[in-house]
Amino acid sequence: MLRKWTCLLAIVAFMGLATAAFADDCGFRGALDAAYCDENKDLVADAPKNPAEFKDPSTLVFTYTPVEDPAVYQDAFADFQAYLEKKTGKRVIYYTVQSNAAEVEAMRSGRLHIAGFSTGPTCYAVNLAGYVPIAVKGFETEFQGYRLLLITRKDSDIKTIADLKGKRVAHTSASSNSGNLAPRALFPKLGITPDQDYTVVYSGKHDQSILGVAYGDYDAAPVAGDVFKRMAKAGRINADDFRVVWESDQFPTSSFGYAHDLKPELVQQIREAFLEYRFTPAMQKTFGGADRFFPVTYEKDWAIIRDIADANGESFNQAGLEAIAKKEAEAKAKKAAKAKQ
Repeated sequence: MLRKWTCLLAIVAFMGLATAAFADDCGFRGALDAAYCDENKDLVADAPKNPAEFKDPSTLVFTYTPVEDPAVYQDAFADFQAYLEKKTGKRVIYYTVQSNAAEVEAMRSGRLHIAGFSTGPTCYAVNLAGYVPIAVKGFETEFQGYRLLLITRKDSDIKTIADLKGKRVAHTSASSNSGNLAPRALFPKLGITPDQDYTVVYSGKHDQSILGVAYGDYDAAPVAGDVFKRMAKAGRINADDFRVVWESDQFPTSSFGYAHDLKPELVQQIREAFLEYRFTPAMQKTFGGADRFFPVTYEKDWAIIRDIADANGESFNQAGLEAIAKKEAEAKAKKAAKAKQ
């Protein structure tokens, strides 16, 4: 396992060294790696200026974010792959990746052309691999995701975020995005700072925060909206007993997109394939009822993710990717050790 981790770190190190070979012929690149340019300032890599650098591979390589059982999603996307083949006139193969870091490296190296990246790794792929997100799983009117809800009891005197001052508010755990990191990043912009304006009490889980508010253990709690809805649907809570004081913008799920240096005509065909395709019943079942790819932009729809990262000191750079590679390797090592017991 140590050897695998060393290999991942070597990949990340190579990515950093490779950028030195690129001439600095760029008026603006923002947070992008030195290999890419963003002169239109839409936060993703521009297409190459030199048409000779466009890629038009005879076989397109597609993958989805690393998951516990890759075969499940390879089968789930089979019909969409066939649609891509029909739309582009090219063979499309599925490439199984073992880690987020490896997926980023595969696109940067040119071995991966179309991909789905998880929410956070999307930012690394954009900055370090020239990835251009264009869609997420969704519905006719919105993309699939969840919102951060600030809930309290319906009979509470808390009616605005300002009313949290002096209260006991349940956060889930220190590492939770929607249960802790997101409110710490978003609430100060609304005039309330956790730990300063109200007392933070860690509940452990979203459902425990929700039940704690219901029983009066906490005055309020920021929780994931999808968990709240599932508990109400299952009859564990009565949604009418709560007041939703505030809700965030929608958090996106995994993004889908393409490598920035593909031939423009090919890019257009790929975009059309994502926007035209409708999920099969089997895909809808696999992906929680989503029936299509919903169009997004990284600049607008990932703003909330970038804001949370900035507020919590996370940078989507090579050092950050190296940290992800280490965590992924450690998690695999623990799982392997547990399996041997």
